[in-house]
Amino acid sequence: MPLLARTVNTPLAIDVRRGAIADLGPLLADRRISAGGEVAVVVGPGQGERIAELIRPGLGNADVFTVVGGTIDAAQELGQNLRRRSYDAVVGIGGGKTIDTTKYAASRYGIPMVSVATSLAHDGIASPTASLDHDGGKGSYGVHIPIAVVVDLDFVENGPDRQTQAGIGDALSNLSAVADWELSHRIRAEPIDGLAVTLARTGAEALVNHPGKITDDGFLTTLAEALILGGIASSVCGSSRPASGGCHEISHALDHLCPGRASHGEQVGLGALFCTFLRGDLERFGQLAACLHRHGLPTTPGELGLTDAEFVAAVYHAPRTRPDRYTILEHLDLAPDAIGERLANYVDALREHLG
Repeated sequence: MPLLARTVNTPLAIDVRRGAIADLGPLLADRRISAGGEVAVVVGPGQGERIAELIRPGLGNADVFTVVGGTIDAAQELGQNLRRRSYDAVVGIGGGKTIDTTKYAASRYGIPMVSVATSLAHDGIASPTASLDHDGGKGSYGVHIPIAVVVDLDFVENGPDRQTQAGIGDALSNLSAVADWELSHRIRAEPIDGLAVTLARTGAEALVNHPGKITDDGFLTTLAEALILGGIASSVCGSSRPASGGCHEISHALDHLCPGRASHGEQVGLGALFCTFLRGDLERFGQLAACLHRHGLPTTPGELGLTDAEFVAAVYHAPRTRPDRYTILEHLDLAPDAIGERLANYVDALREHLG
């Protein structure tokens, strides 16, 4: 079996617990992260600024920068600010926009980055990509993986449930993405990385089988670990393959055709469920459907605010969003009428599995 060449790149430290942000000082004192104590802290407006004040006593003479918007322009402006002083590391604290902005700026200027997540909306907290707005659209940019990852469950618990639900959808979609990768390996002999597959699948399997709720520390820890493992899996193989398949193609198509209807995690969760049905894996379909339903995520187009016709159009358009990628969507190459028929069968199967 052909394997991808690999340069393993993983965080030096991963800390998922309550009170983690208050203990940032000792982590940053690790000489592998900051040899001289010269650290920049990047936060978003509002909560991020309050967090900066909370941790300031333990950060010495760290500079604090506030970023707004999650755009290329914001990332470039941050990069210019980081160039004005020789920093050992830059710490991004907040949600996805703040962390992605920090990752991009830190990578552009070769500064190690520490990711401190206050929400679990997607796997960007530890991935080698940054999703940023640019010229009216959203682009995905390759960046260095964070040197350390911290998740504070106190802030996650106090954040909107919908952010956590979105993270569940994103983490679970790894199961579908890996299945698409394995399909491409069988049909087209695409190289596959067994370690990346194992990392992505292990975290998602733990999540799909966890009996807890989003209010339970044990479940939130499992979700955080699944998202982090998904990000590391992409870093290990140098590709988003273990975390992005037909599920993400459908989400990209929805962003283009029906923007603003739902979050990324909600879209890829539904996309993963539909792609799993298309692959005919009814056992996995039942597991995913039960997990998504249990945690309040959409399992039908209507629950995502879409008509059946809009969803069919998105599935048909989806392969064009990643013409280099082979998934179950490219494999079946269904016309719109055929997609509509599969969707009707999919809804019937959902009724059978969910009652």
